[in-house]
Amino acid sequence: MPDLIQFEIKDSIARIILNRADRRNALTRDMIADLTRSVTTASQDESVRVLTIAAEGTVFCAGMDLGEMQQRAESVNADDEWLQDSQDYAELLVAILNAPFPVVAVIQGPVLAGGVGIVLACDLVLASDKSFFALPEPQRGITAAMVTPLLIFRVGAGHASHMLLTTSRIPAAETVAWGLCHKVVPADKLNEAECELAGMLLSSSRQALHATKHNIRSFAATPLIEQIHIAARASAAARETDDAREGLQAFLEKRKPNWQP
Repeated sequence: MPDLIQFEIKDSIARIILNRADRRNALTRDMIADLTRSVTTASQDESVRVLTIAAEGTVFCAGMDLGEMQQRAESVNADDEWLQDSQDYAELLVAILNAPFPVVAVIQGPVLAGGVGIVLACDLVLASDKSFFALPEPQRGITAAMVTPLLIFRVGAGHASHMLLTTSRIPAAETVAWGLCHKVVPADKLNEAECELAGMLLSSSRQALHATKHNIRSFAATPLIEQIHIAARASAAARETDDAREGLQAFLEKRKPNWQP
């Protein structure tokens, strides 16, 4: 079985690649743990000055693995497992936010649900023109609780409301004006744009960039990490409802959910 992610450090750049293309890079518990370890390893390596997060296949990330979520729903300890899953995901987001260097999301295709949270935790977002964002959680009977504080921080409550409530697919190019994506390029130019952006970042002082990241968070979103931890509990609670169980079952059975009044 191939590794769930690929990770390497070369020429001062750490590179993480989601490597579950056959499942649209859906996030499992093990994959989230591997991602957190890789971000932590890069953060502790003083040679690293830039971290990029990319993906194999045509989809950047489809969010959480719903098959694994269904297994949680059937567990006798479902409530505890929901909370642990939410806390593990929150730990990943916080690790990305706290990385002492710029973190760049390099998006080649669609980004859904929990994948959006990973992108929002990055400092810079580079996307291909084949990319879009969607938060379909309400269609599954749940809520994108942990994505919400990051989304509001990045694009404001107005655009966040549109994405969270309508579950619409938003083309990456449309989000440049919002501040979600910073640059959108033709798909065949994505690697070139990634190298160009990494070169710009490598030209600056590592210490200065670290201080700049700290200043941005301190001035613009002091309680952001606290909000993510609070949201982890809200996310776990949302998965315990009857609607959450029905929404997940309906998705797996490829039918419309039967919402109760």
